[in-house]
Amino acid sequence: MSELLVVSTITPAMEDRLRSVFQMTHVADISLPEWLPKNAAGVRFVLTDGGTGLADDFLAQLPNLEIISNLGVGYDGVNTDLATARGIPVTHTPDVLNEEVATTAVMLYLAVWRNFEAEMAHARSGRWAANGNLPLPPTADGRRIGVLGLGRIGKAIAAKIAPWASEICYYGRSKQDVPYRYFDTLAAMAAHCDVLVNIAPGGEATHHLINRDILEAIGPDGRLINVGRGSTVDEAALIEALRTGTLGGAGLDVYENEPHIPEALREMHNVVLLPHVASASIETRRAMGDLAVDNLIAWKEGRPLLSPVPESASLV
Repeated sequence: MSELLVVSTITPAMEDRLRSVFQMTHVADISLPEWLPKNAAGVRFVLTDGGTGLADDFLAQLPNLEIISNLGVGYDGVNTDLATARGIPVTHTPDVLNEEVATTAVMLYLAVWRNFEAEMAHARSGRWAANGNLPLPPTADGRRIGVLGLGRIGKAIAAKIAPWASEICYYGRSKQDVPYRYFDTLAAMAAHCDVLVNIAPGGEATHHLINRDILEAIGPDGRLINVGRGSTVDEAALIEALRTGTLGGAGLDVYENEPHIPEALREMHNVVLLPHVASASIETRRAMGDLAVDNLIAWKEGRPLLSPVPESASLV
């Protein structure tokens, strides 16, 4: 019988720690449809991640589940309302990835404005010697930067991107005590800024928050950087805006249907693409893994959870 079911990808270090404390089963090692009916009652702990989540029907088959540990800061793949109704706390891994995600956002910002992807391809192809330089790109300096989602990661992005900004502004649910200009509508901020940096979480409240109107407001000389969630952007509208020149360019780390990136985006020269790796450094992923495991061990040993999600506050 297994008390811990792991449905996410984990590192060898995480597996060693987990197996030293728990009776563990990893979904990669079993046929889940055959395993689950015989073993579901014994599962007390689940480890998942932001991309995998935990489907409602799957959760319903685990009658004795006590806790869900989510590897990642985003946890929109877990129905926290359903979990809370059953008294099951959910944890995630905030803070330890703030700086890494912020660094990735800055790198995307610079790469998009300075056309680095096309420039690197030009250099590698040998066309520089044969055809000369590509057309000059616009500068990344002195831009008005709007941040959508000024939470922990958003603040880290603002601090790191400030050297290139003439102004940093933000839009969110409420005005904060920060030295940045606040907009009470996303449309107004999009029309004002040169680049919109999105770090908004997923979920119903933010689904397609960045739609055709917002992309048009950013404009043909503007750029979109997305290190938040793919679901926050209407991807079809984004492709059309980039294709027609309504939007000047984009730097994307996340997509609506991961790991699938639309061919149209992959073929565009005004887009820089990453495969959802904003937090993917050795050190940061190690810290995330440690925190996800620490939450599980804390719960088993009867100690307070280190990083429960806000929706689980009443349970801990």
